[in-house]
Amino acid sequence: MEKVFEKHETLFCIALIILYVWVNSYCIQNFGLADYRSAIINTIFSIALIVLMIMLKRTAYYGITGVTDLKRYLYFIPLVLIASVNLWNGINLDHSKSEILFHILTMVNVGFLEEIIFRGFLFRMMAKDNVKRAMVVSAVTFGIGHIVNLFNGADLIPTLIQICYAISLGYLFVIIFYKSKSLIPCIITHACVNSLSIFHVENTTSLCASSVVLILIASSYAIYINKNVTESLRAD
Repeated sequence: MEKVFEKHETLFCIALIILYVWVNSYCIQNFGLADYRSAIINTIFSIALIVLMIMLKRTAYYGITGVTDLKRYLYFIPLVLIASVNLWNGINLDHSKSEILFHILTMVNVGFLEEIIFRGFLFRMMAKDNVKRAMVVSAVTFGIGHIVNLFNGADLIPTLIQICYAISLGYLFVIIFYKSKSLIPCIITHACVNSLSIFHVENTTSLCASSVVLILIASSYAIYINKNVTESLRAD
C-alpha cells in the first residue's frame, strides 16, 4: 500500500481535499455544524485518516508527535491568544447544551482534519520539491478554501475577512510544523478556534479589528519562529 500511495501521492492529496470539502459542505447544508450527524461524520473521517496514517506508518511524518523544546517556541503563548479569537468581541451563550456539545465535537474534528490534510499531506507532498513553495501553497490553499462558505450560506464580507486571516494562520501553522515536525500545537489551536466559534458575537466592525490583530500576531510569531528556531533534527 505504501508504494501505491507514494506513486499516486499527488492525486491522493487532491482527492482528499475535494472529499473533505464535499463532506463538510454536505454536513453544513443538510445538518448544520451543531448537529449530531455532522459530529459523527467528521469523527468517522478523522478515524479513517488516522487508520490510513498508521497503515502507511506515517503518523510522526505527518506531525502526530510531540515538540521536544517548548522554550524555543516561547511555550506557544501566542497560540493561546489566537485560540481565543472568537471570544474577543464578547460571548454568546444563546445555545442549548446539545448544540454546544455537537458543535465542539464537529469542530475539533474539522481542526484535526484540516491540519492533517493541508499541513500534513499537502505540505509534505510538495515540500519534497520546494519547501518555500509548499508553504505558500499550503497556506493559500487553506485560506482560499474558506470561500466555499459562501456557497454554504455565509455572508461575503465575513468570508473574505476569514480568508485573509486563515491564510496568515495557515502560514504560521506550516512554519511551526516545518520547524518542530509536530502538528499537535497547530491541531489544538485550530480546534479551539473552531470550537469557540459557537460563542462568537457577530459584529462586522469588531470582526475587522480582531482580524487585523490576529493577522499581526500570526505574522509576527511566524517571523520569530522562522528566524530564531532551527529545524528539528528529529528523523521523520
